[in-house]
Order: sequence, then C-alpha cells, then structure tokens
Amino acid sequence: MTLLDSSELESELRKVISGVSRDKNLDKAVIVDALEQAVVHAARRSLGATSDLEAHYNEETDEIELYQFRTVVEDDDVANDQIEIALEDAKKLDAESVMGDALGVKIDTSRFGRIAAQSAKQIIVQKVRDAERAQIHEEFSDRVGEILSGYVRRFERNDIIVDLGRTEAVIPYKEQVPIEKFRVKDRIQAYVLDVKRASRGPQVVMSRGHSGFLIALFGQHVTEIYDGIVTIESAARDPGYRSKIAVYSKDSSVDPVGACVGMKGARVQAVVNELNGEKIDIVPYDHDPARLVCNALAPAVVSKVIVDEERQSMEVIVADDQLSLAIGKRGQNVRLAAQLTGWRLDIKSESSIEEKLNDAKNVLATIDGLNDMMAELLVQEGYNTPAEVAELSPRSLLRLLNLEQDQALKLIENAKVLAESQVEEEKDDDVETQELLANASARPVDEVDAGEVDTRYDERVNMFLQLSGVGEATAYALADGGYGTIGDIIADSAEEVSQKTGIALGVARTVQMAADRYLQSE
Repeated sequence: MTLLDSSELESELRKVISGVSRDKNLDKAVIVDALEQAVVHAARRSLGATSDLEAHYNEETDEIELYQFRTVVEDDDVANDQIEIALEDAKKLDAESVMGDALGVKIDTSRFGRIAAQSAKQIIVQKVRDAERAQIHEEFSDRVGEILSGYVRRFERNDIIVDLGRTEAVIPYKEQVPIEKFRVKDRIQAYVLDVKRASRGPQVVMSRGHSGFLIALFGQHVTEIYDGIVTIESAARDPGYRSKIAVYSKDSSVDPVGACVGMKGARVQAVVNELNGEKIDIVPYDHDPARLVCNALAPAVVSKVIVDEERQSMEVIVADDQLSLAIGKRGQNVRLAAQLTGWRLDIKSESSIEEKLNDAKNVLATIDGLNDMMAELLVQEGYNTPAEVAELSPRSLLRLLNLEQDQALKLIENAKVLAESQVEEEKDDDVETQELLANASARPVDEVDAGEVDTRYDERVNMFLQLSGVGEATAYALADGGYGTIGDIIADSAEEVSQKTGIALGVARTVQMAADRYLQSE
C-alpha cells in the first residue's frame, strides 16, 4: 500500500483517488474523506491521542495537508504541549499571535513511521469498504418490491445464494417454491423483499413464493398494469400450485381480465412459464365484498351469500354438485378465495342449509301459539331460535306475522319461557359433563374404563406412518396436533399444519403432498 508513502504521496495521490473511485464506483469525496481520516489517525500515533489535528486535501498541490492546532497560553502556564503553546513560541511562528488564539502549524507527514502508515492503510481500506456497503444498501433499498435477475452462486444449508453482480442476495428456504429445483449457475428471477444491514455488508432478501412476485410479473408482461390503467387489487398464492389475483380497470372500455390474459393467453402464459406451471385464476375485482367472494370462488357457481360484517365472515351457499368445486382440492380454492378477499368463508351446500332451516323451524314451532307457517316465515327472516324471537319487539312481530297486539305480546312471552328452559337444560348438561370429567380424573388411571381413554391414539400414529416420508416424530406430532384422519391433514393449509403440530413449514408441505398421494391411490 503506497497511499501514504512520503516519496509518492504528492505525485500519485490524484491518480489513486481517481482509480479507487472508478474501480469501486464511489464518489471521489468519499475517497478523499477516507484519506484525510487516515492521515489524522497516523499522526495521532506519533503526536499523541489528545492532539487537535485537521487534514485537508489540497487539489492544487495534490497533497494531504495536516495541521496541528494548539492554544496560545502564558509562557509559564503550558501544561500539555500537545494542545498548548507558550506565547513566546507562538510569536516566533506568527508575530500577531495573542493569548487564547488557536495556532495551526503544518506538519510534515514524512515524520510518520511504517507502523503509522500501515495503520492508516487499514483505515482507508475499511472506510472504502464501509462506503461501498452503504452505497449498495442505498441502491438496493430503492429496489424493494422489484424483480431482479441473477445466477445461483451456491447453496448455504437450504438457502439459495444469488449473484446479482455488485452483491449477493439470499432466497431463504421459506421463500422458495417447494416444487422448484435449481442448480449452481442457473439463471434465477426473484422478488426483493427486504434489504438488511449486516456485519458482512447489506443482505438482500429475495422471494419466489411471495404474492408480490406474482404481482410484479404481471406488471412486467401486461402493458395496462404498467401504465396504471389496470390494477391488481389483491393476490393470493399457494406457491407452485395455484394462485388467484383480483384485477380492476380504471377505464370502463378496458376489460381487466382480458388485458391480463392477453391475445390467445400469451401474457398469462408468460407468467405461468416463469412460475414453472403454477395455475393462475384471474378474477374481476368488485367493491362489493359479496360479489368479490362470488368471483373469487370461480369456477364454482354461488347460490347465496350471507354476510356477517361484525365477524368479517360470510356463509356461502352453493348447489350440492358445486360443493367440491367450491372447496377445491385440499381446500385450496376456498382457502385462496379467503386470502384474496380478506373474509372468513364457510362453504355449505343447499341441502345442508335446508336441513338446518327445517330444524330451526321445528324448534320455533314448539313455541306456544306459533304454527308451522309462522315458524317458516320467521326462519326466512333470519330468526332461528326462541331467544331471537323473544328479543323481537311487538311491532316487528305484528308486521312479520300479521298478529294482534295481545297475540304478539303473548307469543314473545312464550318464546322467553322456552328460551329460558333451553338455557337451564344446557346448564344441567354442562354440570353433568363436568361431574363426569371430575370423577374420571379423580380415579386412578388403572380404574378408568378403556372406553373413556383415547384408544385411537396409537392407531392414528400408525396410520400417519403409512404416508411416504413420514417418520415417527412427525407421526406423533400430527396425532398430538389433533389430526384424526389423513383427510384432516389436507383440509388445512400448510401453515396451519405447521402451527398445530410444531413441525417446520417445509415438512408440513411434504406431509400434505404425501397425504394427497395416499388418498388418490386409495
């Protein structure tokens, strides 16, 4: 390192600054600042840590000028000659010096030894490295939310390290698509999730499983989205398998779904190819949540939607032959529709709803003074229990059932009596249940009947062990998580399986795929 060599510093400094600035793609001011700090640091090793030093780059002479400042004091009051100078000595340097002045004296840098120069070299290298890292962090922080291309450099544990040219990025295992496999030197595109500061430099975190990756891909291939005419209002993904996006057009003459599909499906097919065959459903966005849910559940046809705004949930009723289509394979269709709309969805068939309404009608018909026709009218209006009828006002009941005032009051009173009796029955049932549980727990284990113990636990473990790739630890975790059948496993999302059982998300996805294959073979 020759940056501080006394014989070459003045003649080569400008060349060094330009070279480092060009090679590292850094501002020259950053290099100059690093050099100035390095000179000051080297000087402190020779002149003392308490010295008041300043260094400046002189472009005209092409040198780093170093100055030591000392305060002018009385001749007999010099306590520290590193920061103070006697008035008599100061006048020799500057005849106009007076008490209290800060006198700066230029220092010859050739005084510094080899150790000081080596220390300065380390500072310059570190400062340049820090500046380079800061520039990379700033550059990539502005690109969060974009898609970047690179090459697979290596694998660290299960993470993919991507070479982006100026720096490396990481695709964590949880942000990868389970069915995708890459090799070293493969070209790879991914979505920039975050840029973190780390001791080894900025860490760019990317994802191929994030819904933002899907949105950004459509932005690249659909001109109307790039121009802002069509917007993707929401997106939901089951990475590697199926996705849904809700699109909206600000121009009534532009069909948002058609724009995303493209001529002969060219645009959506380009996105599908990048996602390695992932199926994509494009649905029109609607400001009415109920209509949006109906669109999101396509291709299933929805018969009726009951909205509960307080609980942010909807009860979706479909024809019996549409039930499996609405739910989808492994519950995928309804799960993605719920993610897309932000509502909790409960899919029910028309026959089950009809059965439920008949049960409610039969219960209401037991209210003294209420016949079957009146009970059916109340059920159609959404009143399914005696307690709900008891809360009605006489005026409402008069309007609904065309009754007299006295009849309405009597009917409400009878409904209250029946509702209270039902509450008492439920309390009695709860007390009996608690007593049974208390008696069972009070007896030694040897005395508990075999029928009162979950004898199916071992059976469930053995059943889960039949799944390909499932070991004993995973099988017990599934049983402890409350799963009773293999079908229960694929009814939940991979995230839910992971949360209930404590197994890793990747393992949960593998278990679900094994369960799906098992059920298909059966």
